[in-house]
Amino acid sequence: MKISDKRHSLAYDDLGSGPAVILLHGYPLCRAMWQPQLKALSVAGYRVIVPDLRGFGQSPLPKGAVAMDDYADDIIALMDDLGLGRAVVVAMSMGGYVLFNLARRYPKRLAGAVFSVTRAAADDEAGKLRRSALAKEVAEGRPQAVVEVFKEILFAPQTLVNNPDLVARVRGWLEATAPEGLIGGLLAMRDRPDATPQLPGIKVPTLVIGAELDRAVPAEHSRAIAAGIPGAHLTILPGVGHLANLENPEAFNSLLLEFLASLCG
Repeated sequence: MKISDKRHSLAYDDLGSGPAVILLHGYPLCRAMWQPQLKALSVAGYRVIVPDLRGFGQSPLPKGAVAMDDYADDIIALMDDLGLGRAVVVAMSMGGYVLFNLARRYPKRLAGAVFSVTRAAADDEAGKLRRSALAKEVAEGRPQAVVEVFKEILFAPQTLVNNPDLVARVRGWLEATAPEGLIGGLLAMRDRPDATPQLPGIKVPTLVIGAELDRAVPAEHSRAIAAGIPGAHLTILPGVGHLANLENPEAFNSLLLEFLASLCG
């Protein structure tokens, strides 16, 4: 683990050499979710940088509110710290909201984009109310409420039955997330803007990955993103849920490596 020393300190892993690839985790997870990709991509000839977003994993959360702009600014500061002018950013779920922010505010820093199991649309009013209520529960001393909400919707139904070790490992990550990080992420997601209007303006090579059995972000959202971004490639992975990269890492890694090879070809 390394700690960045500019703007806001982020814990991150930095492995391999070659074209830079940054992996952004989802909510309420941490960089540990990318272990199968970190190894596969670095061995294949890429420099892979995997941060914990502020308030998650081993990255602290400063006092005060946090917004998607802050998460995105942290990634740019980390890139500056590492001397990276551009990078391919692979982003899952909430990480995808950060990637939309990067694409809107820092488009020249992106060499490519991978939106995995995420959505462009903002929360509707019911969704905002759910996030507010969950943040209130955490603030009142019940962080376990987040675990209870997310523990099952992160997986395809058969994963819950057939891979209890993975389920237990992920639950451990959820339970280890600091309450301040849980609240900050919920409110930042609640208040994020609708990214749908910006889709036609995303000009970098783009891969969109959806999951057939995703109960957190149904595959229709991946289809909408791919339809809106000129030239985007879409794959819906069969038989997996929201944690597609962990439920079927071989298929997920194959997609990433094929896409990355196309950028360097």
